[in-house]
Amino acid sequence: MNPSGKNYSVRSLGNVTSLGRIELHEALSLTGSEVTINELPSGVSVPFVHAHKNNEEVYVVLSGKGWLYIDGDEFEIKEGDAFRIDPNGARCIKADNASTLRFICIQAKANSLEGFTQTDGIPVDVKPSWL
Repeated sequence: MNPSGKNYSVRSLGNVTSLGRIELHEALSLTGSEVTINELPSGVSVPFVHAHKNNEEVYVVLSGKGWLYIDGDEFEIKEGDAFRIDPNGARCIKADNASTLRFICIQAKANSLEGFTQTDGIPVDVKPSWL
């Protein structure tokens, strides 16, 4: 299923738990963020420490556990943890030696958000078939 229209695009990714890394910017024609679904096999690390020029990152750990290096600090991360890293934060992630680490990473330009769900959303006078 890959429907699309003037204001949306939908892509079926299949079994995301078996695909490794998935980048959504091209698949969904993203214009304000980058979203990736990532998997690090047990004991595997991102092979470099990095920062960003403009983008903050938000991570949500979906399963497993591992380690986060950020600005010289190292601490354990696990399923259910969510964290934000400023563009300048020097970061690296590693899966625990006994656990695959699966997480979503969302990148967006820092300080660019002008509204949130409650302040940006506006009611529209239409209804889906289930309402």
